[in-house]
Amino acid sequence: MTIVDKAKDVQEKIIAACKRSGRDPQDVQLLPVSKNHPAADIAELYKAGWNSFGENYVQELDKKHDELPADINWYMIGHLQRNKVKYIADYVTMIQSVDSLKLMKTIEKEGRKHNRIIPILIEVNVGEEESKFGIKPTLQDCMELAEASLQLPHVKLRGLMTSAPYYDDPEKTRPIFRRLHELRDEMNN
Repeated sequence: MTIVDKAKDVQEKIIAACKRSGRDPQDVQLLPVSKNHPAADIAELYKAGWNSFGENYVQELDKKHDELPADINWYMIGHLQRNKVKYIADYVTMIQSVDSLKLMKTIEKEGRKHNRIIPILIEVNVGEEESKFGIKPTLQDCMELAEASLQLPHVKLRGLMTSAPYYDDPEKTRPIFRRLHELRDEMNN
């Protein structure tokens, strides 16, 4: 099975799950992750119609950005050190792993340098795993970062994200995402 076949298979599963839950499949975006995959694999997916990719590591992201078509949307999904923001700030579509005010302020500084607004997601460690990054899953911690983002004109908060622990039984992950959804709803009240 080729990488394109695998992506199409996942896309079909997403569509089926959306139909079962009454959601519009257009509201769900499959974001293939290029972590540890060569640029050639990404080029195959790009030719098949995908133009958005997630990457965990700044070095890989920067290299692939230089090697692949310029209209690809790159999402930084891995832990991001402040000293590495400068390498991706001029082109990254979104940073999905913001876990501190210091990091947000660094993104603001780099966004200002490049005269662009950088969309972000706040990473929340809902599973409270020691091996994962993210802020505590409390309304207070989420609100503090969200409110701070309002003071940063080159940062645009687009929402929250989390990474659930891996379980063989997907039902065990549902409470993690349900809690993130609840936090979002609490923040919006």
